[in-house]
Amino acid sequence: MKLVRYGPSGEEKPGLVDANGTLRDLSTHVGDIAGEVLSDAGLAKLKALDPSSLPVVDGSPRMGPCVGQIQKIVCIGLNYSDHAAETGAEVPSEPIIFAKSLSALCGPDDDVEMPRGSKALDWEVELAIVIGARAKYVEEADAMNHVAGFAIMNDVSERDFQTKRMGQWTKGKSHDTFGPLGPWLVTRDEVRDVHNLAMWLDVNGERRQTGNTNTLIFSVPHVVSYLSQFMTLMPGDVISTGTPPGVGMGMNPPTYLKLGDVMTLGIEGLGEQRQTVIAG
Repeated sequence: MKLVRYGPSGEEKPGLVDANGTLRDLSTHVGDIAGEVLSDAGLAKLKALDPSSLPVVDGSPRMGPCVGQIQKIVCIGLNYSDHAAETGAEVPSEPIIFAKSLSALCGPDDDVEMPRGSKALDWEVELAIVIGARAKYVEEADAMNHVAGFAIMNDVSERDFQTKRMGQWTKGKSHDTFGPLGPWLVTRDEVRDVHNLAMWLDVNGERRQTGNTNTLIFSVPHVVSYLSQFMTLMPGDVISTGTPPGVGMGMNPPTYLKLGDVMTLGIEGLGEQRQTVIAG
């Protein structure tokens, strides 16, 4: 299934996109794409519905973040071997983790704000894991049973804040609108091989990132299991798993976003996003 949340910011309604690409309303069946709805049992109930029986949503409403009531966003740094190579970084022996503020979340086509004082606004197309069942001390072999599905996240980053302002990466990752998520949550049963998905990102129509999840250093089950040793993962939690090569920081010379620039990005089977850079 392709599950969505649509409508004005803060007032999103649950929906699904049927096999014909039609947006349909789920609000008579669930209150949100969140919590127990993301469990295997909750998803099974939605899958049992006849999509043609659901009301069609007219027009082209705004898409919000495809998951609601998220408790945390955890990101994995330098998790693609070819991205580590382009930045000159050593391949990590364990996943590098950092947090992205919940207030950074936005819809997949919402404008992205350039923060005040920004000098190095960058892009990162990433595969996001959405947790479906509580995970604590989970073994890698069981990790996928705790995953509801997958989505796209643009891990927008201010590199000057991230690398030159002391402390952790979080301050360069957490400005408002730095976490476009969606358009859809695609349930794990519909993703044939999560470790072989093509990824891309363009800036103003020019291809910047081309990659594939087959160059992930730490696999999806490994990441879920690893994080569950340090924190309890809750339904709706989002794990952004890293980016392939082609980020602005890795270009020669480094090239960053300007006001008015347009990012378009996608992952095979998970849809596309589009954001315009505006002043924050």
